Amino acid sequence: MSETVSAAFALHRRRNAAVFIALGLLVSAAVLLGSWVGAAGIGPERFLVIFSAELGLTPAAAVSESERAVLLFIRLPRVALGLCAGAALAVSGAVLQGLFRNPLADPGLIGVSTGAALAAVAVIVFGGAGLAAVIPPAYVLPVAAFAGGIAATVMVYRIARRDGATDAATLLLAGVALNALTAAGIGALVFASTDQQLRDLSFWMLGSLGNASWRMLTVAGPAMIAAVSVLLLSARFLDAMLLGEGEARHLGFDVEAGKRRVVLLAALATGGAVALTGVIGFVGLVVPHLVRLVLGPTHRLLLPASALLGAALLVIADLIARTVVLPAELPIGIVTSCVGGPFFLWLLTRRRAGTGW
Repeated sequence: MSETVSAAFALHRRRNAAVFIALGLLVSAAVLLGSWVGAAGIGPERFLVIFSAELGLTPAAAVSESERAVLLFIRLPRVALGLCAGAALAVSGAVLQGLFRNPLADPGLIGVSTGAALAAVAVIVFGGAGLAAVIPPAYVLPVAAFAGGIAATVMVYRIARRDGATDAATLLLAGVALNALTAAGIGALVFASTDQQLRDLSFWMLGSLGNASWRMLTVAGPAMIAAVSVLLLSARFLDAMLLGEGEARHLGFDVEAGKRRVVLLAALATGGAVALTGVIGFVGLVVPHLVRLVLGPTHRLLLPASALLGAALLVIADLIARTVVLPAELPIGIVTSCVGGPFFLWLLTRRRAGTGW
């Protein structure tokens, strides 16, 4: 009997290791394809030549300035932003689904996405002259979006907190209500916008990695990476929360402090992503489900695997968005919705068939 159990555990570990190796290869492939493929063709050979020239291994004259600029200052920042934002959205979705024990929870449910969207839309429509007097103009829109997302999350959290405790159901309902209010505010601002502002708004509301730059990444990237890193350390707490708040307390966890930490870190990670990419739907909702189908609900495996799959998925979605209708570019939210919508229809059919989530 013990030998059978040991063999089953060994098989389980090998399968998990194989899944993580596959995810690592998928991320690597996404990075390389995102760097190589585009309107300006930079294949594997030119990719190596450019990097060799940067390292001083080949003459700089072997690389044209346009090739160097496209790779180093357009494509690689987009790939890096896709990796950071995809991991942030996917891990945030996974931790919120575990915290609320709700398969439909995602970062937008606590108000961070729509709060960021409302602040960004207000800056686009009214201008950010006041903020531009304090911070560089290039940072006005992302800073406003980040501040709006954090403010919305704090508001939702304060509404749900009573007598020193936070009710998860109230937190979700407050998020739904705030999402409705911010959607109304966004609608009013869209109505008051000009034709050019409408184009900016529609592209921002559907998400894009087109504004990626190393300068922007140095501002928001560390916040996303730090938030995701700390969230990865919350796996044991989230596993305990799957049993219920009472059981988590009996296991020695400070439930209120844990909920506060997870919600605020998820808001920080999502706010940083939305501030640079706009609103990208379905990544935080779909990716944790995909990983859970393969690895199960254990957050020790679910969180890092979600980070890898979310990073790869967003880079691949961006690659599709900028190549499928050349020379134009699709909003990335259209691509992720085309993947997420059918996936959730499939999940619903599985649930109706009695196979569960």
